[in-house]
Amino acid sequence: MLFHIGRERYALPLAAVQRVLPVARLKALPGAPHYVPGLLDLHGEPVPVVDLSRLAGMPPDAVRYDTRILLVEVPALGRPRRLGLKAERVTGVGDLGPALADGGVVAAPWLGRVAVGSGGGDGAGMVQLLDPQRLLAPEVERLLFGEGAP
Repeated sequence: MLFHIGRERYALPLAAVQRVLPVARLKALPGAPHYVPGLLDLHGEPVPVVDLSRLAGMPPDAVRYDTRILLVEVPALGRPRRLGLKAERVTGVGDLGPALADGGVVAAPWLGRVAVGSGGGDGAGMVQLLDPQRLLAPEVERLLFGEGAP
């Protein structure tokens, strides 16, 4: 699943995406990190949402017609949990090909391998994979999914 953060292109493994949802109103979570804008009401289930632009240190982009919430499952506190990822300019599905290079970003373990050149559908430069399994730091897991959390 291809999308943008600012001008840069990123991708999530398609197998990791459970659903693609339109952006919806979120319930604010006081005390949450700046990159967690709130909770999504998914048919009565509260699902925390991470704004990928804010997580990457970019200012949040205005909601566009192609901004989506990508529903993924992440390991948190010993079991799988649902998490929404607010992604701007979702462009669809692309094949990154087998030649992926190490991204080399130690400070952001959720940033994974990089496809260079013709990968990613439109052939315009690099696409970096996000690893949803490494997205949340332990203290954020406890905050979002610990005892007493929504």
